[in-house]
Amino acid sequence: MPLDTGNVRRLHLVADVDTDETPIAVGQPSLEEGADIGLALKAAREFRGLTTQDVADATRIRQSYIEALEDMRLDDLPSRPFTIGYVRAYAGLLGLDAEAAVARFKNDAPDEGAELRAPVGVRRERDPRLALIFAGGLLVVGAILLWNVAQRAISPDEPPPQIAPESAQVRVAHGGTVGPGGSVALGAPLPAPVESTTPEPYKTPGLDDAAANGGSVDAAKLAAKARAEAEAAAGITDTSNAVVVGAPFKPKGQMLGASAADASGVLIQARKAGALTVRRADGGIHMTRWLSAGDAYSAPRTPGLILDVGEPALFEVYYNGRLTGRLTSNQTSVARLIPAAPAPVVAANP
Repeated sequence: MPLDTGNVRRLHLVADVDTDETPIAVGQPSLEEGADIGLALKAAREFRGLTTQDVADATRIRQSYIEALEDMRLDDLPSRPFTIGYVRAYAGLLGLDAEAAVARFKNDAPDEGAELRAPVGVRRERDPRLALIFAGGLLVVGAILLWNVAQRAISPDEPPPQIAPESAQVRVAHGGTVGPGGSVALGAPLPAPVESTTPEPYKTPGLDDAAANGGSVDAAKLAAKARAEAEAAAGITDTSNAVVVGAPFKPKGQMLGASAADASGVLIQARKAGALTVRRADGGIHMTRWLSAGDAYSAPRTPGLILDVGEPALFEVYYNGRLTGRLTSNQTSVARLIPAAPAPVVAANP
């Protein structure tokens, strides 16, 4: 039975062979011809003497799509479902197995977006080390939990808080007691601090003279000069610069240096702020500090200590709590500041 080609103008068949339903030309190339399905269809078309325009007219497919399909230029073709339909129609027109043509097309141009199937006969295996690591982690966590539970179980219960009975009375500082009702009975109050420990307020020189003369600086200077001349004529000296030998030591600031057990008895007190450096016999520094006004340094019994100061007149010297004078040089040995012991009095024989 001849093949109905519709609008195809030329279709030369070598012979008609009866098959199931589709007529096949004798000697026509099969779908296995060529490197891909496009070349196989092209070979079958050329065998039948058809042009791409004849195929386009018969299948209602654009001629450019027919040419792109034969050259396997998939980027120039529509979406994949339409391209598969073109392959099926093209193969059916040439009397070839349409489904076999579609199968070869899918094999020659697999769908990259489709899900990949696992290879047949390949068994999926996991790394056994992962299972060992997971099991080891579980063992470590379980051991930690068991250790914590065991510690809580074997640890002794905390003793109850020690609460004194209400009838007990606990002595507090300075004779204070805690009574039965929880009230605290305080002892005698502490004595007030010694007034000498509080430094005297600083008074600006000339402030009283300026206030007495209506705030005039010149008048204040003249008044101070006249007072100084009057005091000099009367033989009165400045008590702030006077040295009262034998005056007791009064702490007015920080106490530095040796403790009472290690003290040599020599105390250095700063009248005004100044630097004090204590050097050892080998020249090394034993101590260096900036003393504020009223700060005192207790020299230890270490032999060979030397006091190094910038302004000697700023530092007063005390021995055994009594004023002996002031430093007279920038470097003074501590041993020189200790007064010589009086010679013993020997009674005459009668």
